[in-house]
Amino acid sequence: MKLFKVVMTVSCVALMGAMLAPKAKADEWNRKTVITFSGPVEIPGVHLAGWSVLPAGTYVFKILDSQSDRHIVQIFNKDETTVYATILAIPNYRLTATDKTVMTFRERPAGQPEALRAWFYPGRNWGEEFVYPKSKAIELAKATNVPVLFTPAEIPLEIAEPIKSADAPIVVELKRAPIMAIKPTGEEVQVAEVVTPPPAQTEVASTPAAEAERMLPATASAFPMIALLGFLALGGAFLLRRAERSIQ
Repeated sequence: MKLFKVVMTVSCVALMGAMLAPKAKADEWNRKTVITFSGPVEIPGVHLAGWSVLPAGTYVFKILDSQSDRHIVQIFNKDETTVYATILAIPNYRLTATDKTVMTFRERPAGQPEALRAWFYPGRNWGEEFVYPKSKAIELAKATNVPVLFTPAEIPLEIAEPIKSADAPIVVELKRAPIMAIKPTGEEVQVAEVVTPPPAQTEVASTPAAEAERMLPATASAFPMIALLGFLALGGAFLLRRAERSIQ
């Protein structure tokens, strides 16, 4: 009887661990990050009407869809009940990763909100360089004297309802949209001339992991595995109990 109790206790502990594991994996995949802005911040992408500039406050950033050459980032309210914006971004590389979240901005003249430029998740060399509409990119490039990524595709900027799925028509458009860069002079150039590419060895080393991450669906669940572990644990306990009875 004591053996049976021990087996059941261990099984319960194992199942609890398995149930807690999916959340950690999900947060790692979608890069969930809580950010507090001390002032207003202008954002690119498709946003709810009236939310092209985020007021000072706390927001949640997440990856909605991750491909090898581009990502779709969403910005939520603090409680994650409303999606304010859905933004096209491409991977950008930095030489040194940090253990803290890093957000970079494009400084604007006094009285204008800073414009969001990139988001780096803790511990990663790869970050998200945000893509602006062409007209806004031209304005930012001239104001900041720095090249800005843009897409010439005509994608609606304001929407009435939040985007909740990676299969939404606007998200599909974002994933297919061409991406260029505009210089302060107004010259259009290829992204490779603006975004820092990774060293060859890093690219080779990170390819398998990046591919695995790309293939992991946002709706991936470990519940089938949890159920299997549960059945195996109960089956093993039943056999042990029968063996214990036969010995007695």
